[in-house]
Amino acid sequence: MSLDLLHAVLAAPVPVAQEQNPLYTLLMFAGLFAFMYFLIIRPQKKRAKEHKELAASLTKGDEIVMNSGLLGKISSLDEEYITIQAANNVELKFQRASVHAVLPKGTIKKI
Repeated sequence: MSLDLLHAVLAAPVPVAQEQNPLYTLLMFAGLFAFMYFLIIRPQKKRAKEHKELAASLTKGDEIVMNSGLLGKISSLDEEYITIQAANNVELKFQRASVHAVLPKGTIKKI
C-alpha cells in the first residue's frame, strides 16, 4: 500500500452515527416484552393453572399417572398427599403436585 493511499484513507472523514430518538428504543423494549409475555409467560401460567386444577379435582378411585410414570389408583387423599395403590398390598404416598394425568376408568386393567 502506498503512503498516499494510506494518508487518504486515514484522512477520510469518519461517519458519525446519528442519535436515535429515545422513543424508538422504548418501543423496541415494549415490543420485546410483549413478545416474551405472549410466547413464554402466558402459556406457562396457563399450564400451571390447569395443573393446579387437576391436583385439586382428584378423588378416591381415580386412576392416575405420576410424573415418574407410575400408574395407580387413588386409595385415599388429604390436603397435600395422596395414597396410591400400585399393586395388591402395595400402597405408596405421593404429593398431589406429582400427578401428571388422570386416566379413564378401566385403563389399568387393560394394561
